[in-house]
Amino acid sequence: MRFLVVDIGDRRTGFAAGDDIMRIMSPLEVVHAPTRDEVLRAIFEKVKDHGPDAIVLGLPIHMDGSESERSRAAREFAEFLRTKTTIPVHLQDERLTSFDAEDRLKQSGKTHGEKKQLRDALAACAIGEDFLRALQGDGA
Repeated sequence: MRFLVVDIGDRRTGFAAGDDIMRIMSPLEVVHAPTRDEVLRAIFEKVKDHGPDAIVLGLPIHMDGSESERSRAAREFAEFLRTKTTIPVHLQDERLTSFDAEDRLKQSGKTHGEKKQLRDALAACAIGEDFLRALQGDGA
């Protein structure tokens, strides 16, 4: 099964793709998409390009497991997206995924600007990896 993973931010949305057979997530792109309509348009472009069997959205949860306004907004967006597509939409806890992305970038040798362009796509990869672990029953 192929997955499109989406890490929605306030201004930028990171995308990654992967599958449950190879269990490899690949960063795709970071898109400037500050509105819901722009995020939706970007998601459908990636769906067209990559043909996923499911979409995984990052769910921002506090470290103590409590939800916030951002997590409620993510849940609302997931429900909205479900009304716009027949592709299954899943939510995945995204705690520590930005930290994971930063850690991956530390030794990349890339400039600050280059790192900024990759950070959200790498965070999407981390969300996808967590989703695959949970799907396989060996974590999360």
